[in-house]
Amino acid sequence: MTTQPLRALLFSDGKPGHHRQAEGVLAAIGRLRPVRAAQREVKRRLLVPTRTLLQFVNHGLSPAAILRIGYGVDAAALPRADLIVSAGGETLAANAAAARLFSVPNVFIGRLRRLERERVGVILVSLESLATHPNCLVCLPPSPIERKGRPSGSGLERWGRTKAPRRVGVLIGGNSGTLRYSAADWQSLTQFLLAAHQSAAIRWLVTTSRRSGAAIAGSLAQLAGDAASGIEMFIDYRKPGCGTLAAIYGAADAILCTDDSTSMISEAVGACLPVVAVRPGAGRLEKREREYRELLAAQGWYRALPLSGLTTEAFLAALEEIAPRTSSPLDELAAALRNRMPGLFAAADR
Repeated sequence: MTTQPLRALLFSDGKPGHHRQAEGVLAAIGRLRPVRAAQREVKRRLLVPTRTLLQFVNHGLSPAAILRIGYGVDAAALPRADLIVSAGGETLAANAAAARLFSVPNVFIGRLRRLERERVGVILVSLESLATHPNCLVCLPPSPIERKGRPSGSGLERWGRTKAPRRVGVLIGGNSGTLRYSAADWQSLTQFLLAAHQSAAIRWLVTTSRRSGAAIAGSLAQLAGDAASGIEMFIDYRKPGCGTLAAIYGAADAILCTDDSTSMISEAVGACLPVVAVRPGAGRLEKREREYRELLAAQGWYRALPLSGLTTEAFLAALEEIAPRTSSPLDELAAALRNRMPGLFAAADR
């Protein structure tokens, strides 16, 4: 491995899921060479639509002007970089502009929308149907989180009705564009946690997110104070410094996740854990999200259940159908990026 660090500039839109995906790309590259990353949060000016910014990029407006007009960013103040990385449509114009500014390659996680494909070196997408350009690469949404002591081969434990998992991570999202959680949904969840602990001795490692809302966050905080709930760890998004997702992935045997969060589901799958998602009674996933969930289910990595009437029996039966991944998505992404962007790794390959 070369000792010369790669200088990477990560643009963030402030959304944790997008930010972790960009960090996942850098973690993959770090498998092959050291990375020194600078991070900049960018907020698009409301008076300048994303479509307009992408047209500016396509028409060759100067990168400095795009950064200034679209984001209020002084190009001269940006750190020098060898690679630009970002995820989320709000960062796309900034990503392309900075790559041109520094004359360096770039990686974007997501769809290009109306941006010319030549403006991004590698585009990471999660479905074959989205790989509409030669520079698209199909992979799990990247994540920097990887479980230590990942099992493989015959050493992989399987869970189900005859062997309940000891600890289960519970990843709580919240209302998304198409899914809505009612008070009855959250009540079903908390009742399930209590019942499964009592009947199968499952202990819970629980986290909420900023989309979870005060109702479910408050209910879980109250439950966490009761030893009879089985909640061994509770990460409350409202309280900084209360724990990390990596701690949950490292200790859990399986994951129970609300089905609204593609990022959390993908991270858990990538951590080589069986994932059971729970869906609310109201709303339906968007078409691309349904396709992605169907892909995960077809691979045997994921199953989904309705929150209404959720039982210990149904949860454990779903786990029996899952054979989690045993290979590292980060290693796979690193190999694919080296193939697509050999110049970044030339020194490491000598």
